[in-house]
Amino acid sequence: MKTVIHRAENRGQANHGWLKAKHSFSFAQWYDPEKIHFGALRVLNDDEVAPGMGFGKHPHDNMEIITLVQEGALEHKDSMGNGSVMNPNDVQVMSAGSGVFHSEMNHSKTDSVKLFQIWVFPDKGNVTPRYDQKTFAPEDRKNKWQEIIKPDTQTEGNAIFIHQQAWFNLCDLEAGNNITYTSKKAGNGSYIFLIDGCIETTGEILQKRDAIGITDFETTEIIAKENSRILVMDIPMQF
Repeated sequence: MKTVIHRAENRGQANHGWLKAKHSFSFAQWYDPEKIHFGALRVLNDDEVAPGMGFGKHPHDNMEIITLVQEGALEHKDSMGNGSVMNPNDVQVMSAGSGVFHSEMNHSKTDSVKLFQIWVFPDKGNVTPRYDQKTFAPEDRKNKWQEIIKPDTQTEGNAIFIHQQAWFNLCDLEAGNNITYTSKKAGNGSYIFLIDGCIETTGEILQKRDAIGITDFETTEIIAKENSRILVMDIPMQF
């Protein structure tokens, strides 16, 4: 087993007034040669967008873009004709493929919206762009894994697929409980991002927004020191 620790306070930071962002990996003007990507996981941004503001129409291609709203509401529009509003417990996937334009705006004029936006390199290029969004019930992740993202080759389950051999799972682990995570695929690594709380895994203590990347392993145990929300991204290390 090999591990790498990414502490919350060492993330990149940007304050644009309307946008306060924390970057787990090099992004825009923030660059850290030790934090370019974790396998096929390229971007993990922790964003807070001011009321009525957001990311205007802009292009993407050949990237799997996953968005998870934590607080507030986010309005999505794209060149495929999709329009929706995301709330907490919603998961959005946009496969940019051969190219798409989209905008992401704070739906509220009075309250900020907080979200994670995650980019994963796809395992095939120039696919037809697509959009999907689903709501995942919080009771289905209490002290157990809730699969929210799966590969396009997996037919079973309610998770949204992406064009990569990657799996995302959430868990709301109550204080004093433990849970085992099992690697989904040989050659994959797991990036454990602690959304909230305090956990112990591989002998390390993680606090809110800390992360640990684990490779060359089959299972790892996670112990909740306090009520915790955990996101595990099971990612190909070679792509």
